[in-house]
Amino acid sequence: MDNLSANMHNNIKPLAEKMRPKSLDDFVGQQHILGKGKLLRRLIECKKIPSVIFFGPPGTDKTTLAQIIADNTGANFVKLNAVSSGVADAKIVIEEARKNFEMFGKITYLLLDEIHRWSKTQVMHFSVALRLDIFY
Repeated sequence: MDNLSANMHNNIKPLAEKMRPKSLDDFVGQQHILGKGKLLRRLIECKKIPSVIFFGPPGTDKTTLAQIIADNTGANFVKLNAVSSGVADAKIVIEEARKNFEMFGKITYLLLDEIHRWSKTQVMHFSVALRLDIFY
């Protein structure tokens, strides 16, 4: 009975999560870069996405777009929030990404939300860690 309860709880998602676009065709907006034949869409379709910074106000689907990119490229996708995570957490993700790339050739996309909350020193340490590894 405990397993049944746990499974039912795991399947309950907020409506926004259920309604979130799952493909580029379902994504609304940003047609100047995501429309058919546009640069970012072509990069996604060719699975050749460089490191990207999405900037904008809350609720503009930055996370959704990052998830769509990861799904379309077959990459791992990891979300961290800088408010509740530190450089140590990011370094763990980077190390896991490096291992996944070395063992399986699979890249990882890291969405580091609210990075502006980190101090300059934290950002610097994080940047150094990124330069040392194969990570997108």
